Parts: sequence; structure tokens; C-alpha cells
Amino acid sequence: MHELREVAGYAATCARAALALFERERPGDERPRVAIEAAQAFAEGAARSKVLRDAAWAAQRAAQAARGAGQAAASDAARAALAAAGAAFLHPLAKATQVKHILGSAAHAARALELGGGDNPAVGADHIERCRALASPVVVDVLKRYPDAPAGGGRVGELLRELDVALRRQD
Repeated sequence: MHELREVAGYAATCARAALALFERERPGDERPRVAIEAAQAFAEGAARSKVLRDAAWAAQRAAQAARGAGQAAASDAARAALAAAGAAFLHPLAKATQVKHILGSAAHAARALELGGGDNPAVGADHIERCRALASPVVVDVLKRYPDAPAGGGRVGELLRELDVALRRQD
């Protein structure tokens, strides 16, 4: 449970960087903020409960609404919040898809920031580097128990794999 809390706290921190972008594009929609706060609360000792799961699903709906409105950056910011809340549900089976529970919030936030910065890959790379530096030894140790991040996923998948490789190469 300690490790899950550490991963969720990391995911919440990575996602939080894109929250202002979402809130600027979709004022009044608090679902991603609630999801990040729920992930942070879990990281700080709250129960892994239906509240956390519901917050994740609500962030998913916020992402879909933003995507439907043509707000791709806001959609990825909401997906980062979804991934942060979902980090608490990391499964112990060593499958590559579980890497998304650990690093998905960072990758989606990086993509949101890229899009918000004029689709500038350097903006995403900067966020990935910040997230690499934020990863605690516990997060890196948990990550290394899983296979490498899976192929696919478009630009978000590329960012996910960049962070995965960088973290696995850390001492």
C-alpha cells in the first residue's frame, strides 16, 4: 500500500502541471481537479475507495467533453487527471499496460502542455524531464517490476516511452 500511495502522489504531481490549462479552457468544470485531489488524498493516507474510482471516471467524462468541443489540450489535461486517480489501482501483474498507471499522468500532461504551447515538442520534453526528476526511488523501483511501456498510443505513447526509458536508466 505504501508503494501505491507513492505512485499515486507522483502521478498527481505530474498531472497537476496541466490542470490550469484545462481550467482555462473549461472554466467551471472541476472534475479533473477533483480527480487529482482524490489521488493526492489517497497518497496522503485516504482509503482507496469508490470516491477515488468515481473521480477517475468523472475526469474521463471531462476529457471526452473537451475532445468533443475541439479542445485537445484540455482533453489531455483531463486524461492526466484520470491517470493520476487511476494510479491507485495499479495491478501487481507484470503487464506492460500497467506502466500507464505509473506514467500515464506525466505523458498526458506533457501532451496537454505541448498542445497548449502551440504543439511544441520541446514543451512536452521539458515536462517529461521534470517528471523524471520528480520520480522517487520507490516509483522507479515499482516501475522496474513491469515490462517496458507498450508500443502505440500516438504522441502520448511516445512521451510515455521516453519517460519510461529515462527512469529505467537512472541509477
